[in-house]
Amino acid sequence: MNTNSEQNIYEAKQIKKIPKKHSPYFHLLLFALTFITTIIAGMDWTAVGVSSINLESFMRGLPYAVSILFIITCHEFGHYFAARYHQVDATLPYYIPFPPIPGFLNFGTMGAVIRTRSAIQNNKAMFDIGIAGPVAGFIASVIVIIIGYSYLPSIDYLLNIHPDYFLPEYGQQYIHLEFGDTILFSFFRDIFSRPGEFIPPMSEIYHYPYLCVGWFGLLITAMNLLPVGQLDGGHIIYSMFGEKKQEIISTITMIVLVALSVIGFLDSYFGFNINFGWPGWIVWALLLYFVIKIKHPPVAQFETLDARRRMLGYFAIFIFIVSFSPMPFNIW
Repeated sequence: MNTNSEQNIYEAKQIKKIPKKHSPYFHLLLFALTFITTIIAGMDWTAVGVSSINLESFMRGLPYAVSILFIITCHEFGHYFAARYHQVDATLPYYIPFPPIPGFLNFGTMGAVIRTRSAIQNNKAMFDIGIAGPVAGFIASVIVIIIGYSYLPSIDYLLNIHPDYFLPEYGQQYIHLEFGDTILFSFFRDIFSRPGEFIPPMSEIYHYPYLCVGWFGLLITAMNLLPVGQLDGGHIIYSMFGEKKQEIISTITMIVLVALSVIGFLDSYFGFNINFGWPGWIVWALLLYFVIKIKHPPVAQFETLDARRRMLGYFAIFIFIVSFSPMPFNIW
C-alpha cells in the first residue's frame, strides 16, 4: 500500500496530464491520413514507388496498409476496451501518420496511442490495461505472418522487382537492408518451408507486405513490452512484482539496451562481424530514460495478482522473448 503523500502526488500528476477531448471525427481524420501514408509506404516497400500512382500501384500498397492498420488497431483497442472495462476514461486511438522522408525507413506510421483521462486506481486495472494491447497486437501479428507464408508468391514476384537477383553482381551497387530475425519469425519460416519452394531471406522480406508488416508488428510488440517506466511492459512488471523489483528489472533492461547499442556500434563501424546488437538502441534508451522514465509511478492500491493474471503476465514475458530481435536492422 502506498502512502497518502505518494497517492496525492500521483493523482495530481494525472490531473495535470488529462488530455483534451477530441471529436471522433478528429480520430477518423488521423486514421485516414495514416491510411494514405501507409499506402505510400506499401508502394515503396513493394518497389512500386510513387512516381506513377494509379489503380495498380494503389492495389500493390493496399495489403501493407490494411495489415499494419489491423495490427495497430487491435493493439490500441485492446487497451481501450480494457480501460472501459475498469471504468477508466480513455480516448479513442490517435493514429500517427508518417509521410515518406528520403533517407529514413518508411513504415508509413509511428503507430497509435490512447490517453487515459482518469487515474488508474489499482494495479489489477493497470495490469489488465497494460497487457491487453500487446497480447491483441501479438495475436494480430501472428495472423498476418501466417497469411504471408500461406500465400507466398512464387520467385517470379521477386524477380519482377529484382531481375538480377540470382546474378553474382546482385546488390553490389546498392545499400543492403536486412531485418533482424526473431525466434517466432524463424519458427514460422521453418514451419512453412517446403522442398523446392522459395522462401525469401530476411534481406528481402520487406518486399512481401504481409511478412514485412508481421515482422514489424512483432518488433513494436517487443518494444512495448520492455519493462521500463510506463511502457506496457513496465505496467505488467510493476503490477506483478511491485515498485522495487520493477525498478531493478527496468535498470537492468536499460543497461542491456546500452550494451546492445555499443556492440552494434563496434560491429557496424569497426567491422567486428559480431552480427549482434544495433546502434539504434541507444536512441531508444535515451527516449526511455528522459521521456518514459525508468521508474513506474505508484498506484493508489496495490494487491497481489491472482493466478490467472500472473499466468497472463508470464505469457507476456514469453511474447517479449520470442518477438525481440537484438539487431532489428542490419544495413551495409
